[in-house]
Amino acid sequence: MLDATSSYNPMDRRIPVDDRTGQRIVPETARRGDRVSGTRYGNRPTMKDVAARAGVGLKTVSRVVNGEPGVTPDTERRVQEAIEALGFRRNDSARVLRKGRTASIGLVLEDLADPFYGPLSRAVEEVARAHGALLINGSSAEDPEREQELVLALCARRVDGLVVIPAGGDHRYLEPELRAGVATVFVDRPAGRIDADVVLSDSFGGARDGVAHLIAHGHRRIGFIGDMPRIHTAAERLRGYRAAMEDAGIPVERSWMSLGVTDPQRVRRAAEEMLSGPAPVTAIFAGNNRVTVTVVRVLAEHDRPVALVGFDDFELADLLKPGVTVVAQDAAALGRTAAERLFRQLDGTLVTPERIELPTRLITRGSGELPPAD
Repeated sequence: MLDATSSYNPMDRRIPVDDRTGQRIVPETARRGDRVSGTRYGNRPTMKDVAARAGVGLKTVSRVVNGEPGVTPDTERRVQEAIEALGFRRNDSARVLRKGRTASIGLVLEDLADPFYGPLSRAVEEVARAHGALLINGSSAEDPEREQELVLALCARRVDGLVVIPAGGDHRYLEPELRAGVATVFVDRPAGRIDADVVLSDSFGGARDGVAHLIAHGHRRIGFIGDMPRIHTAAERLRGYRAAMEDAGIPVERSWMSLGVTDPQRVRRAAEEMLSGPAPVTAIFAGNNRVTVTVVRVLAEHDRPVALVGFDDFELADLLKPGVTVVAQDAAALGRTAAERLFRQLDGTLVTPERIELPTRLITRGSGELPPAD
């Protein structure tokens, strides 16, 4: 740190300055690749700029950029030097538009922050990359209007196809885009009011298996806490819960079921209500990973052991005491299957929309195997 009497010039190129916040600050004049005076951001050099600097015609620059014959070595050298000096990059968007394809696909997720969508997004990107395509993604935040806005914005940018985790229940707004040839696959939830390819996990079967597992370990008072009932996966998991209870001949009380937003406060209230009273639940089935995490926190404050099975695996679930038993779905397989189907549409090998349902698996770790406390 320099004191107030120092004669050091902070514009000196050699020494970084400490701004007393703990950050290391390098003066602008010391940064490598100083910007050219008068640079205007957003104004990228064009082939006309390259042609003017190299002293050649526009067609000559085009030939060099696209690797076409008919240019002398000396002229090619001058053009390449101009390209390097200006930082010119070929406009691939314009080039692929002339061919009718943009080599890009869009992915609309529910929530980019949800860890479930990380492997799904990565799998879609890997398939896109294998096909030489760029992936552009965005989050609908579970808002149908935002979903439509994002989808149509991607279509306006001429993406070749879309992978959509839908937030809304009416996708007729996509019909003109589908007729125009935009390949589309829905994931995790089916499209609403249109026929389209969809890749799902078996939410009904997975939930039924998870609840049956709790019943097999002696539980009869089992609570269900899920997402908003309008969401396809939440409704299917509730249906699976009810089916397992019915198969075992166990009447379900209304107070054992709670659906709504996955906000921690709402989930906490629901769990605490189920765990209180003269006949509290002895086990809880959590409808997704966000619900499960909140229920784990509630149970950690509870003095009576309560069994727990969650739908969706989550990080560190195996390290808790006891480890959390989950119904796991393969998010990467969902993304990969959807993306592969999308590119088969683009290749013209698929015509009739299909519903593909991937299996889930029960992972036992201890929390779902706890016996009833009473």
